[in-house]
Amino acid sequence: MITAPFGSWSSPVTIATMTGASVTLGSPTVLGPDLYWTESRADQGGRTTLVRLSGDVRTELTPEPYNVRSRVHEYGGGEYAVGPGVAVFSNFTDGRLYVVRGDQPPTPLSPSAPDGQPWLRFADLRVYAERDLVLAVREDHRGPGEPVNTLVALQLSGDNPDGGTVLCWGADFYAGPELGPDQQLAWVEWNHPAMPWDATRIRAGRLAGDTIEAIREIAGGAEESAIHPQWAGDGRLVFLSDRTGWWNLYAHTDSATTALHPAEHDFCLAPWRLGQHPYAVVDEDRLLVTWHDEGVASVGMLRVSANELALIAPLGTGTASVSVHAGRAAAVLTSPESPPRLAASDLSLDGSCPRWTQLRRSSVVELDPGVLSRARPVTWPGDAGPVHGWFYPPTNAAFVPPDATLPPLITLSHGGPTGFASADFNLQVQYWTSRGVAILDVNYGGSAGYGRAYRERLRGRWGLVDVADCASGAAAMASAGLADPRRLAIAGGSAGGYTTLRALTATDVFSAGISRYGVGDLEGLVRDTHKFEARYLDGLVGPYPAAVDVYRDRSPVHHVDELSAPILLLQGAEDQVVPPNQAEAMAAAARAKGLPVALIVFPGEGHGFRRAENIRTAMEAELYFLGRVFGFTPDDDLPTVPIDNLDTA
Repeated sequence: MITAPFGSWSSPVTIATMTGASVTLGSPTVLGPDLYWTESRADQGGRTTLVRLSGDVRTELTPEPYNVRSRVHEYGGGEYAVGPGVAVFSNFTDGRLYVVRGDQPPTPLSPSAPDGQPWLRFADLRVYAERDLVLAVREDHRGPGEPVNTLVALQLSGDNPDGGTVLCWGADFYAGPELGPDQQLAWVEWNHPAMPWDATRIRAGRLAGDTIEAIREIAGGAEESAIHPQWAGDGRLVFLSDRTGWWNLYAHTDSATTALHPAEHDFCLAPWRLGQHPYAVVDEDRLLVTWHDEGVASVGMLRVSANELALIAPLGTGTASVSVHAGRAAAVLTSPESPPRLAASDLSLDGSCPRWTQLRRSSVVELDPGVLSRARPVTWPGDAGPVHGWFYPPTNAAFVPPDATLPPLITLSHGGPTGFASADFNLQVQYWTSRGVAILDVNYGGSAGYGRAYRERLRGRWGLVDVADCASGAAAMASAGLADPRRLAIAGGSAGGYTTLRALTATDVFSAGISRYGVGDLEGLVRDTHKFEARYLDGLVGPYPAAVDVYRDRSPVHHVDELSAPILLLQGAEDQVVPPNQAEAMAAAARAKGLPVALIVFPGEGHGFRRAENIRTAMEAELYFLGRVFGFTPDDDLPTVPIDNLDTA
């Protein structure tokens, strides 16, 4: 073994392994003998395509220039849906819906805008081919002010010049249209200032032509998140609700609502994206389900009649969405030790544990066990109770560090902030750990996956609880002898970028920070952000402008005088969620103070980086930046990143 300082180890995990031979797999759908899914390809500028597998024949249904994505809520979701011999998808560039029949080229299903802009956007699609029907959440940007969200019906066989017939309107947001027996239509709706994990309602009624009759409320309320309705074959409406403090499964009939398996587990995560299916109805007695218990993911089968929940994949296996049709299941499965994989399973063998057959991998990368850092669950005390996270130690069997040295640590603050840090295999984490840098991935108070009470720790306290939890976690790792207390960094994107910047201005724990499209000015965010999150800060910070003093007090850009650590800022030029002026203002303030700061703005990127060349630039910049400020020399051949004030700070 070679003795070398932490951070300078030679690693087989290269940026090329993350981009060139990798795809992001998503949204599997089983329909008869066919399986559909999406692939996002970094080497094609982040373009997402729709793929169909029929037997052994794999067909790309949406070749370039089509891009199967939606910008509803900016995060999209439910970008496609299928019926027998037909697929409908949303095209990112123009926002239009297109239909693919068999192997024919796509043809438009919704109108184009006069100026070519995506003025009508569609997501959460459902296709009912036998009824010549497509259901969708539509976001209408044609008028002034906020876009208008509705549920619409489109003719599968028509050109829909008006962009569909509006079925439901009046609420601020809609999701999950599901058509069941006797033309019963169920859906989810909610209003500002709630987010869908705060307060929603599930409603249902009979679809009669262009109207919905006898609308009734199924579940939900001011303090309940009721989401993901699905019809069972016997007419029951299954859904998830956190009325007990945990997202559990329920079934509703005209006479009663019944809990299917009460447990202190969350059977879904926060619904940031539309179109996810965290469970699927197998038959009248079985549900294929996913859940999180103390942050650990599981996939299993719930047998309702016996109230039995059994694993059907190794503990720690997770998935965001499952699909079942005619006894066949599909999911993109994640695990702590290997890249995500698209897999299928035959559920018809009642009483036996089904076997998952791998059909596609997101990456061809195979890490030697000697360089694979495995997540360790860690817990430490916080102001509001125990805080959870995952610690990844530096791991590379070819190297040992010099005696009496400790590794630098990057504390990761996930986005959301109502997000979740899993223990899933992550090449970006392995990129750091195989070079000799430790990682602490924090599920701070406010994170999903630990019940409603844990999520609500952040209510009114964003910028306080998350920051304290990240800082105390880093300090706990240092106190345990797992990290160098003089080389503690914090990094995050979006809301995690805000926590990063806030931690650098409100604590003295961290000696460097990396913010990807992070929030520096809360007032700027609340004024400029998109509709979905326009009132999110009401619950996280306070109503604006009534709580303007709180907004300013918790905005890092107003506390640069308290900043003493170098910062790297990475920003997409087309970001509509956190506009570029946030990063520019933070960089200017740090520069004026004489602090080391680097700002890189990526043309053509939005809220997150999708293009291979930009992912490369960002990762190389992060490694170069930390090497400079923490005093280690990476083994990689890295381009120089200009860091203002580094030599004079």
